[in-house]
Amino acid sequence: MKRIVLRAKLHRAVVTESNLDYEGSLSLDASLMKAADMIPFEQVQVYNVSNGERFSTYLIKAEEGSGKVGVYGAAAHKAGPGDKLIIVTYVLLDDEETEFFTPKVIILDNRNRVKVNS
Repeated sequence: MKRIVLRAKLHRAVVTESNLDYEGSLSLDASLMKAADMIPFEQVQVYNVSNGERFSTYLIKAEEGSGKVGVYGAAAHKAGPGDKLIIVTYVLLDDEETEFFTPKVIILDNRNRVKVNS
């Protein structure tokens, strides 16, 4: 049997910009992507802590060290500057893999810097 489990999470990322007129995606500071082992164009689920909205999209790499978290296109209706997000990826594992698997959990401060990396 296979199970879908949490692979990585960026917890409490703060949206720095949004733009409805962009074709759509989520940009993340490249250093945050590295910390969470996320890659450009990877599908993510986004949970808005500030307003309860949820959506899925893909990642675009933003400048490393910029602290940027940008929400674009239709998703900009669901999150705007100052909103706090949980950004997650999942992985499909066989039952025997789940016993030894540990997700990457990155907790961020209010300036989108890594506060806790586990």
